[in-house]
Amino acid sequence: MSDYCGTGADPAPAPVSSPADGPPFAECVLCRKPTEYPESHKGITLCPVCEWQEAQRTACSG
Repeated sequence: MSDYCGTGADPAPAPVSSPADGPPFAECVLCRKPTEYPESHKGITLCPVCEWQEAQRTACSG
């Protein structure tokens, strides 16, 4: 991945926990992969990869 904002190297996203690791996890609203949030979590849930990408887009938007 390239560095769009000139802020340095891109950090690696956090690994995704598997659903077998504990309570049922909510699905990411973008890619439908398991998130780090339980199904009971209110609001938009994003997996670590989509959350990181959204943070990059927000940071670059000014």
